[in-house]
Amino acid sequence: MIRYAYSGKGFEPFEPAIGKYDREFLVSLLWSMMRIRMVQEEMERRYREDEMKTPIHLVIGQEATSVGCCAALERKDQVFSGHRTNGNYLAKGGDLKAMMSELYCRANGCVASRGGSMHLLDKEAGYAGSSGIVAGSLPIATGAALAARMLKQDWATMVFFGDAATEEGTLWESLNYAALRELPVIYVCENNFFSVCSPLEARQPKVEIYEKAASFGLHSVQVDGTNVLEVYETARSAVERARSGKGPTFIESLAYRWRGHGGAGDDSDTGYRDPAEVEHWKQYCPIEGFYNFLAKRGQIDEPGRNALVKQIQNEVLKAFEHAISSPVPEESDLFKHVYSD
Repeated sequence: MIRYAYSGKGFEPFEPAIGKYDREFLVSLLWSMMRIRMVQEEMERRYREDEMKTPIHLVIGQEATSVGCCAALERKDQVFSGHRTNGNYLAKGGDLKAMMSELYCRANGCVASRGGSMHLLDKEAGYAGSSGIVAGSLPIATGAALAARMLKQDWATMVFFGDAATEEGTLWESLNYAALRELPVIYVCENNFFSVCSPLEARQPKVEIYEKAASFGLHSVQVDGTNVLEVYETARSAVERARSGKGPTFIESLAYRWRGHGGAGDDSDTGYRDPAEVEHWKQYCPIEGFYNFLAKRGQIDEPGRNALVKQIQNEVLKAFEHAISSPVPEESDLFKHVYSD
């Protein structure tokens, strides 16, 4: 079975609107997706060396959601995540070297080796934190949006989570409260159709997730999560709603998870999904689709793309070298950030 067959509409709906985007912005979206993909591929390649002492949850195939959403945000806006953090963190402007040091459990990691991949933090970038507990970040993000309202601040709050989080009561409690108080928060469900190895249709009745959210009174939409422009347009409207006091938005972004739930590689051979299903979705790569769209319109060519690849490769290799050569924590570090009455 090919699960949730792709609609095939691609980027064509944006043909009439392409003139409102400048080339620099369009190429920056492509660059950001390529950068996340290449970081993830290098993580995957090196993970079996067993030097990254943290679980990893790759976002290969899902890059457009992070990039499109975060492109609509400003530095001051607050982002929270679940356990699949890396795309959200990098798209929001997190420090790549600090992230890699964290994955290698180095003292100069973005959480000083205390968090690993599932618990990143970078306040300067507006990346307010993440949680390995399914739906664990949702009430915290909702509270941050309430704080913005009470403090009369104009930052927006955005929280990313997977489809499995929609099976936790804390999501619906958060949506109910956010709708009631008209909070400036955007809930982004990255629906990749699986919770570990359990498909969506085995876990939930056949009701679209965004329709469930709409029943709480939220402005709620479903987008093609392989289309970075569609994601961006939707997120930008959601942020405008939040800033203008029109309340929360729920975005369900559909994009297939190419790799296994955790760790490196594709685990389809375990039998929980058909390998043909993975290959089917690879036809709709968010990066290839967007590159082809831009190339057809003269916004970039193959030499331009190759230059981006070379630039990113250089940055990624330097980030890994930085992490590997960085100091490990000392015993005295155990007593830092520990509080007691």
